[in-house]
Amino acid sequence: MVFVHVVPLGLALAFSTVPILAAFVIVLSPARSTSAVPYLIGLVCGIFVLAGLAGLAAQYVPRAPHPLHGNGVIGIVEIVVGILLIAVGAWSFFRGRKRSGALAAAPAEGVEEVAEVADATAVGPGETSDAENRVGPAWLRSVEKLGPRSSFGVALLLNIRPKALLLAIAAGLALHADAGSPTNAVLALAVYTVIGASTVAIPIVAAVAAPKRVERPLAATREWLVSHGNLITSIILMLVGVVVIVLGAERL
Repeated sequence: MVFVHVVPLGLALAFSTVPILAAFVIVLSPARSTSAVPYLIGLVCGIFVLAGLAGLAAQYVPRAPHPLHGNGVIGIVEIVVGILLIAVGAWSFFRGRKRSGALAAAPAEGVEEVAEVADATAVGPGETSDAENRVGPAWLRSVEKLGPRSSFGVALLLNIRPKALLLAIAAGLALHADAGSPTNAVLALAVYTVIGASTVAIPIVAAVAAPKRVERPLAATREWLVSHGNLITSIILMLVGVVVIVLGAERL
């Protein structure tokens, strides 16, 4: 039963675009050989530790007096977390639409700049353009300059974003309520971590194994994520919020 809970949560975490985009920036930068693996290690450690701590903290949530009555209190907390996940997903969705609308309504003199951003994928391997450097928030563009220790630290910090925190809390509640044994809890936590980090691990492993071969596809994928990643993340987050609410309601 615990895997029914943690798998969708891991998928929602896996499709969170911020850590994915940061990983793409690192693997497409000159520092990829020294910073990519520490970034992945930091992300994996953060996911595992945060969900594990949430599971330990969930022990202080009162349990139902009889197993046949379900775990009502945990169910209520899960419903609240599910509602918050839907709210965060909806807020992210409408914020993304607002930004897209503002871009569409930009004055005519800004058309050339928008076109340059759209053509960023035309840049050859190993090269960068002004358009690429303007894609994404300032902090994301600065990620490519981070060293190994800084990359590790940034990856850890990315796990305390609101989305990641809510998913970790939901995973911790599931571990506490449904694992049944410490072995199952650790196994479920490992599954949650592997799924959640998979979308970061794949490009990093590919870039380390065959940097020249995957550089152009990774650059194209990064540009696609900049344009569409927010929509995908928002939809998945809202869907997972519904799943968490349904699973929590089953405990009542």
